[in-house]
Amino acid sequence: MQPEDLRVALFSGNYNYVKDGANQALNRLVRHLLSRGVKVRIYSPTVDNPPFPATGEVVSIPSIALPGRDEYRFGFGLIGNGSDIAAFDPHIVHIASPDLIGHRAAAWAHRHYVPLVASVHTRFETYFRYYRAAWMQTFIEAALRRLYRRCAEIYAPSESMAAVLTDQRMNRNVKIWSRGIDGDIFCPEKRDLPWRRELGIGDDEKVILFVGRLVLEKGLDTFADTLAELDRRKVAYRALFVGEGPARKWIEERAPQGVFTGFLAGEALARAFASADIMFNPSSTETFGNVTLEAMASGLPVVAARATGSLSLVEDGVNGRLTTPDSIRQSADALAFYLNDPEERARAGQAGRERSKRFDWDTINEGLLQRYLLVAERKTAPR
Repeated sequence: MQPEDLRVALFSGNYNYVKDGANQALNRLVRHLLSRGVKVRIYSPTVDNPPFPATGEVVSIPSIALPGRDEYRFGFGLIGNGSDIAAFDPHIVHIASPDLIGHRAAAWAHRHYVPLVASVHTRFETYFRYYRAAWMQTFIEAALRRLYRRCAEIYAPSESMAAVLTDQRMNRNVKIWSRGIDGDIFCPEKRDLPWRRELGIGDDEKVILFVGRLVLEKGLDTFADTLAELDRRKVAYRALFVGEGPARKWIEERAPQGVFTGFLAGEALARAFASADIMFNPSSTETFGNVTLEAMASGLPVVAARATGSLSLVEDGVNGRLTTPDSIRQSADALAFYLNDPEERARAGQAGRERSKRFDWDTINEGLLQRYLLVAERKTAPR
C-alpha cells in the first residue's frame, strides 16, 4: 500500500477548540499526511470560534460543555456519524483521547474489522490526585487498559512514557511518536528587552518562566510554593506566566509577584520564551512536554519535575535540572543555582539548544505514517 491509497479516520476529544500541545501535534500530523496524499477525516467536538483553524476535514461530534470546566466539551460518542465513517471506509482508526469518543471509535473499528491504533498525550490517570480523588486512579488505569489493549499499536511521545505504558501493561506494542520543534521560530534571537520593559521587567532581572494552561494539574501549586521559598531565601528573580485557564485567579493570589501575559502563540510565544532566563516545568502529568522542548530551542536551561516526558528531554546537570515531583526544596535549589550563576545558565541553555535540533517534525510524522502503512497491511480479518 502507498500513502495515497491510505484512508485514516482520526478521533479526538479536542482537535482545535482549546489550543494545547496535544492537538497542535495532531494538526501537524494531519498536515503531513495530507502532503503525502493520505486521505484523512477527523471526528471531534467543535465550537463556533476556535482558537486556531483546523487542519483537514473535521466532522463535528455532538457535545456539551463540561460542568466546572466549560472550556472543555464532552462528546457523545459517534451519535449520527456512523454512516459517515462507513462511507469514508478507513483503513486505520486512530483514537487520540480515551474518552467516550475513543471507546465508541474502538468499538466501531472492531465491528468493521478495521485496525485500531491510539496515541497517548497525557497522564490522564494522574489528574484526579489534583482534585482530591486519587482513589480513582486504579479504576481509571483499568479502563485505559481495556481500551488500549484493543489496539494493534499505541504511540507514546517519549521513551520514558513508553516505559510507563509498558509497566502499566497497556499494550505489548508501544511505539514512539515523538514531538518536533520549529527551530526558526523558537530561538534565542527572539529575545526582546523592550518587550520585557513594557511588562515592568528590568534588563538585569532574571526571569523564571511558566508556559501552559493555568490548571492545577500543571503543577501550579508547586510553582507557587517554590517562588515563596525563593522569597524566603531572598533570592532575586521575576516570574512570568504565559497562558490562560480556570486557575488563573488562584495562581495570581498565590504568586502576587508574577507577571501574567495571558495566552500567547506563534512569534509572540517565541518572544516570551527567548526573553526569559530559566524555564520551570513542575508538571508531573506531561507525556512529552512541548513547552520544555520550546524552552530548550530558545536557549533556556530547564528545571523540571522528574516525570515522563521531561526524563526524555532534560539531562540532569547538562541542559537543566530534574527534581523530585512536589519537592519545593529541590526546585528552589535548582532555580537558585541558575539564577545565581550566569555561566552555568548560558552553558545549560546552549546544551538544550543543541539537543532540541534532534526533533524534526517531518521526520517524526513520516515515521508514524510508515507505522500506519505497516498496520494497515497486516489486517487479521476481512473487511
